[in-house]
Amino acid sequence: MSGDDRSSRPTAQAQGSTAPSGAASRWLVACLCAAWCRTCDDYRPLFSAVAREHPEARFAWIDIETESDALGPLALEVEDFPTLLIADGTSLRFYGPLLPHATTLSRTLEAARHAVLTPGDPVIDAGLLAELHTVGETIA
Repeated sequence: MSGDDRSSRPTAQAQGSTAPSGAASRWLVACLCAAWCRTCDDYRPLFSAVAREHPEARFAWIDIETESDALGPLALEVEDFPTLLIADGTSLRFYGPLLPHATTLSRTLEAARHAVLTPGDPVIDAGLLAELHTVGETIA
């Protein structure tokens, strides 16, 4: 998918997402999941509980198949579930699979606030991160 294709796609915000304007300037904690994944089903209530503890961040549940156009090549990179993406605005702080435990998520989020935990990924650029702030279902 080219950048032109992504920019012509209506964002989730235009489709009725609850993401506020200027959302790309706040923390994003996105669970990249699949509707068929039973581990993701089990993880969702824990993810929601942690989201309620962090109202300053947008927690998003993003189905990699439903949102494959917005994710572009990132949808093909997800190899294990759940995969978590944490960004400070449009700066990637963490990207990778995570044990499906609330404590692990909380500790990873806290660590990502203090340091970049994942080296840069050429597929995950500032433009994609800005788009992800408006994609998926907002949790909590």
